[in-house]
Amino acid sequence: MIFLPVLASLGASLGWATGIVLAQHPARKLGAFEFTRIQLLACAALLAALCSALGYWPSVHWTYWPSFAASIVIGIILGNLAMIACLRRAGPRFTELLLSLKAPLVGIMAFFCFGETPSSMDLIGALTVLLGIIIAVLFEPDPSEESSAGASNVSSGSLVTALFLGFAATACQGFGFLVMKPAMLAETEPLAASAIRLTGAAFLISLVALWPAAPLQGKTSLTPLLLGQTILPGVIGYGISSTLLLYAFANLDAAVAAVLGSLSPVLVLPILYFKDGSIPSLPALSGACLAVLGIAILAFG
Repeated sequence: MIFLPVLASLGASLGWATGIVLAQHPARKLGAFEFTRIQLLACAALLAALCSALGYWPSVHWTYWPSFAASIVIGIILGNLAMIACLRRAGPRFTELLLSLKAPLVGIMAFFCFGETPSSMDLIGALTVLLGIIIAVLFEPDPSEESSAGASNVSSGSLVTALFLGFAATACQGFGFLVMKPAMLAETEPLAASAIRLTGAAFLISLVALWPAAPLQGKTSLTPLLLGQTILPGVIGYGISSTLLLYAFANLDAAVAAVLGSLSPVLVLPILYFKDGSIPSLPALSGACLAVLGIAILAFG
């Protein structure tokens, strides 16, 4: 097992967990669409400038442009829209639970697309991590789900819709990373790949923003402080975490990279403890420990 890709996957999870915590306040203020639009535009500009300064653009193999296009449209645009729709219908815990199933879906896609078959130890480690994530998500305290958005309070029809949206988001996001693997194996710089994905997504979402529909407008005026609070989690999530995970996908079995990149529900527990003093429940801690055990199996097995 290669340690750098493992560390990259874990770093991606830590970045997304941090971004989730930092994003709550600005996302509520601006609304989901405006919040996402600002993040994509700012992060695309930042990563494009970095790639220009570091001279990474020549590493891009443009013969893989269909992979870039599919990753942008399916992985970022459709994946995020489906995730937000699921979040609105069934709440964060239900959405996180479905998103944690990204690894088996990616594993199946990787088997059929690239013939990848993880070793028995990798499979045991990945399943252990996945079980730990599911336990942590199920028992993670989430007061916001006391509202009607909770999965336990939705009608059966809405629950079926939420299940469909959640699986669609999971499959789209997983496919968005997996389809980039050939380009990454051709030694495209991960930062350049992220910059292209974000620039394309920013362009598409800016076109959609031209439509004068109420849900697409910001809920409040944008102040410099709010702008900074919006951009920071975007840089951490879209910029750093996505780049790290692309690197991991290029150097690990896709299913293993997807499992290690899905640990944000577990890693958010200590972040919330240090931020708010929120003590996780014993089952959630047990799930976190199980996930750590699975990581050890993957790293040393």
